[in-house]
Amino acid sequence: MSALVTLAWCWRIERRDGVTIGLTGHDRDLVVDGLVHRAAPGMTPSAIVRTDGLEAATMDASGALTSDAITEVDLLAGRFDGARVTLFAIDWTDGSGRVDLGEGTIGAVEIRDAAFTAELAGATAALERPVVEQTSAECRAELGDRRCRVALAGRRRFARVIAVDGQVVTLDTAEPTPGACAGGRLRWFGGANGGLEGAVARSDGATVTLRMPPAFAGEPDTLVELVEGCDKSIATCAARFGNAANFRGEPYLPGIDLLTRYPGG
Repeated sequence: MSALVTLAWCWRIERRDGVTIGLTGHDRDLVVDGLVHRAAPGMTPSAIVRTDGLEAATMDASGALTSDAITEVDLLAGRFDGARVTLFAIDWTDGSGRVDLGEGTIGAVEIRDAAFTAELAGATAALERPVVEQTSAECRAELGDRRCRVALAGRRRFARVIAVDGQVVTLDTAEPTPGACAGGRLRWFGGANGGLEGAVARSDGATVTLRMPPAFAGEPDTLVELVEGCDKSIATCAARFGNAANFRGEPYLPGIDLLTRYPGG
């Protein structure tokens, strides 16, 4: 039996843009499953409680903004939003005895005094979601998902940025149909915004207006991907997409104003 405890905390962070980062609380880098976990002694988890109940499991992870892997700029830009995090302990002497302690997705992130705290929501957090959807006149599906079933293969296109003025992005090619990109997404494939995406509020030819300005200054000649959007109305679903059979809304359901109507009103 060893006289010393040789366990080290390790974090594996898988961002939605495909970047995977490994961190460890040990004083030197560790290689686990082929991924180098960089030494980050300032990283600490909150108290870990493991139960067999159905309560939503949450945990906090805190650390100093001293690592190049996690910076304040990237946190504020949203690069870590929704990232999948796995926390485990391992014997740093030989890499054996791995014990998985928890996993979840990054939710709320708080930055204060050159340090950050990220809330990790476990798998059971999904049990807090509504079981039955509320009715709505608009479609509740997202364009192209398994409920909508509209093929997006021909509704994506790449373009080059000509200029960026606040929320307005001018591209080198025009959209195939006026307003086709309204309600869609714009994803950056280069420059400081590489890997980030933004929602498109409206579009007009070669110009798209984002709901929020880009996290970083847009650079000319940057490659972007545009995905068409939908205003979620039954008219657009039927006329533009020919997909009324999969419309996930109740456009003709009477509203609560029906209770206040009276003859001749």
